[in-house]
This record gives sequence, structure tokens and C-alpha cells, in this order.
Amino acid sequence: MQNNTFSTLFVGQNLIKLLAVDSTNNFLKRMVSNSEPLPEGTVIMAENQYEGRGQVGNKWHAEPGKNLTFSILLHPSFLSLSEQFNLNMTISIAIQKALSGITGTGLTVKWPNDIYFGDKKIGGMLLENIVSGSRIKACIVGIGINVNQEVFEAELQWRAGSIFQILQRHVDLTALLAEICSHIEAEYLKLKSGSCTNLRNEYLNSLYRFNVKANYRQNGEIIEGIITDVSESGLLSLETSNGVKTYNFKEIEFIQS
Repeated sequence: MQNNTFSTLFVGQNLIKLLAVDSTNNFLKRMVSNSEPLPEGTVIMAENQYEGRGQVGNKWHAEPGKNLTFSILLHPSFLSLSEQFNLNMTISIAIQKALSGITGTGLTVKWPNDIYFGDKKIGGMLLENIVSGSRIKACIVGIGINVNQEVFEAELQWRAGSIFQILQRHVDLTALLAEICSHIEAEYLKLKSGSCTNLRNEYLNSLYRFNVKANYRQNGEIIEGIITDVSESGLLSLETSNGVKTYNFKEIEFIQS
């Protein structure tokens, strides 16, 4: 295994555990800015992340000590900015595969990168790129997984779930972190080597509500449609009664049935 992968993650210095932090992504960004170059695969894990963030400014709520909140540093300089959604698909697939090894069937990827079991969100991630010219110099991948949380706040109960609720037992957080990172490494190395020709098909086959008729909200209006595709740049294609429409992140809202 090459030195720029995660092979030494759990036996060496690449894993940093924190009791509490505002955001593991913020902490890792500060490290990248203020220290010597960090090795690819550096992981920041926090027991309590009190200002966790999701896509487009959303907050990530996690009960301290019960869940996985961590960030991984990658150096995907082999990707151009126009290819950045390939990394999104790669990490999403890796997490879905890692968790499916524990939960069995039922886990999907909700566009663009949430992990769902049935109609409940189990996990999500936030990718923040550091750009040099037209290339991605570094990417900080923030990941949150609801693992051992047994109950959620009243306003979250209908849309949030956990691995505990699926299995009715607790899961070792350190072992699960190792499993997730192992899958991320495997899928990332495939992307890096160029041997991921089926990446988009694999992503579509794992996609929540793919080829299923459902309701969505767009500009305050309820529309019915079928997810038929996701473009190479990450745009969602929805087949509606008025033809196929494409949407960027946050331009359309999934409505629970």
C-alpha cells in the first residue's frame, strides 16, 4: 500500500481524537493552514461536535459520545474542478457499502450525499475543496453517522434514524470508523487509478428514489416526478408531466410520503 493512503491510519499518527470541537472540518482546515503539510488520510474524530455543518449551511445534530463525527483529508490533485462530483459519488458509495455490511439491505444514497435507511437520514457529509488553478489541491471530507443514538429531538424523529434503531444494539465506534475508512480508501484508490468506469452507474443504482415516482417541492410548488439521472457535474434529472427538468443542490426539496 502506498504511503499516501490510509494504511497506517489506526496504528500510526494519522488519527487525531478530540473530546470536543466546533467542527472537525474547521479544525482540519486550521491544521492545513497552520502546520506542516499533513499526510493524505489524516482523520480528525470528535466525541462532541457542537457546530457540525451539512450542505449549504445546514447544521448536523449529533448526541455527544454516541455517533461518528469525523473529517478526512484527501489530496485529489488528479481531479479537475469539473470532475469534483466524482469524489462526491466515490465517498457516498464507500460509506453506503461500509454501513450495508452491518445493516444489510435498505441503505441508499439520497442525492447528493446523504445516507438513508428507508425514509430516514442515517448520515451525511460535507466536502470542502481547496483549489489550485483548475485542480483540487485538497479536499476535507466531513462525515457524520448516527450510530448509537437511541432517540432524537421531537422535530427530528420523523426524518432522522440511527444504526442502533436498525439493529437494536450498540456498535463499536472505533471499529466502525476503521471499516468506513477502509471502504473510502478502496473506492478512492479506484478513482485515482482511473478504474472506476462504472462509478456513475453504481451511484445511480444506490440512489434513494431512483426511478420511483414521488413528490418534490420547487419554489414553493409541489411537483410529482421520477429521478432518472444525475449528470457528471451532479445535476439531478427529474422526469415530470412537463418533461425532464434538471436541478442543482438545494433547488429542489424531497417531500416525505
